[in-house]
Amino acid sequence: MKKLFVLAGCIVFVQLCFSQGLHKTDAVFLQQKEDSLKTYAKDMIQAINPQNRFKADSLFTKMFVRALKTNGSFSYPFDSLETISKLYPPDSSFRIFTWQMVISDNVIRQHGAIQMKTTDGSLKLFPLIDKSDVTDNISDTVGDNRGWIGAVYYRMIETRSANQNFYTLLGYDENNIRSNRKIIEVLSFKDGEPVFGGRYFSFDNDAVKQPAVSRYIMEYKKSTGPRLTYDADLDMIVFEHLESESNEPKKKWTLIPDGDYEGFKWKNGQWIHVEKVFNQITPEGKEPVPSPLRETQGNLEEDKLQDSPGEKAAAAGTPASVKKPKVVKKKVKPEN
Repeated sequence: MKKLFVLAGCIVFVQLCFSQGLHKTDAVFLQQKEDSLKTYAKDMIQAINPQNRFKADSLFTKMFVRALKTNGSFSYPFDSLETISKLYPPDSSFRIFTWQMVISDNVIRQHGAIQMKTTDGSLKLFPLIDKSDVTDNISDTVGDNRGWIGAVYYRMIETRSANQNFYTLLGYDENNIRSNRKIIEVLSFKDGEPVFGGRYFSFDNDAVKQPAVSRYIMEYKKSTGPRLTYDADLDMIVFEHLESESNEPKKKWTLIPDGDYEGFKWKNGQWIHVEKVFNQITPEGKEPVPSPLRETQGNLEEDKLQDSPGEKAAAAGTPASVKKPKVVKKKVKPEN
C-alpha cells in the first residue's frame, strides 16, 4: 500500500511539472538526477575531510549544471536538496541557488548560480563566483556574477523604483574561525545581466551621518546569533544592534547583540537606515515572565495548556524548538 502511495505521488508530481512546461520524460530524468545530487549536496557539508568535500562539490556542480540544461528545468523545484538554498522573487523571473563549502575552520567558500526563466525553456545561467577574499572593501563594491560577495541567501525582498525591480537578499556567511557575517545585498539586472551592490543603503537620517554603502555587512562574534530579518508588518528590514563586549568595536569578533533593534526602510529607491526601531523601554521589575501552566495549588490550567507554543507545534507536526520568536511590537512606531 505504501508503494502505491509513493507511485501515485510521483505520477502527480510528473503531471504537475508537465503542466508547467516540463516534458514528462524530462521530469523523470531530473528526478533521477536529483537522487544522485542529494548525496553530493550532503557530502559538501558533512564529509569529514576537505578532500572529500572538494570532490563532492565538484561532482555536484558538474551534475547540477547538466541537469539544468534539460529543457524546461526551471519548472523543476529540486526540493530534496536540503543543503542548497533556493529562492524565487514574487515575479518568478529567475531563481537563485546558493550553498557553502567549508574548506577549513578559517576558510569558507560560497557557491551559487542564477537561473533565468526563458520563454522556450532553454538554460540561461549565471554562475556566482565568490571573490570576497580578494575584495578590499566588500561594503562598497559593485560587481557582476563573477565578482560576487558570497553568502547563503535565506530571504528575498522585491521592491521597485523608477520602473525597475530590485531584489534585496538577506544572506549568511560563516566567514572564519572567530566571526560570522550576515549580509544585506541588492540584486538588480542591467541589460539582462545581474548586478550586485550599489549605493542603496543610506544613513542620511542618522544623528551622525555617514556615507551610503553598497551592501550592509553585519559581522559578529562566532558564538552569538543576532537576528536579521524582514518584518512584513513594519515593511522593514529589522536587525539587532551590536556592541563590543570588550569596548573594542573595530574588532568585529567582539560584537554581540545588545537587545536594541535597527532597521532599513525602502524609500525612493534606497534603504533608509532607522537607528532605533522600537522606542519602548521595559521598566525595571516589569520584565516579561512566562505564564505559569499551574495554579498556586499545583493544578494544571487546561486552557493555557491548549494555547501553549509546544501544544500548537505538536498539533502542527513541528517541534516547538524550531519556531523562532517574532520581534515584539507593542504599538510602537518606527522613527521617521
